[in-house]
Amino acid sequence: MNRRQLESDIERRHRQEATIAGWFVEKIMACARNGFPDRFYAKEGRVVLIEWKRVGQRLTPQQRLRHDELRDAGVEVYVCYSIAEANQILGL
Repeated sequence: MNRRQLESDIERRHRQEATIAGWFVEKIMACARNGFPDRFYAKEGRVVLIEWKRVGQRLTPQQRLRHDELRDAGVEVYVCYSIAEANQILGL
């Protein structure tokens, strides 16, 4: 993802690819607690949460905290800067 591309454009493109590959994909829109990753992916019992960032962007302290809490609970959480990274995580 380059700095000029919007995260939403990359998320939308990747959602289409993942859906074609059989993944259930949803945008996490609102949550009572801040810092949740952007997208929820599920397939064959596997649940993956992905935070999409532009190149050069970093997680906020709240995002780091929330991601660590989710990982401690056994959830797969990743930060992706490109569709290729997300495809590798999902095995596409």
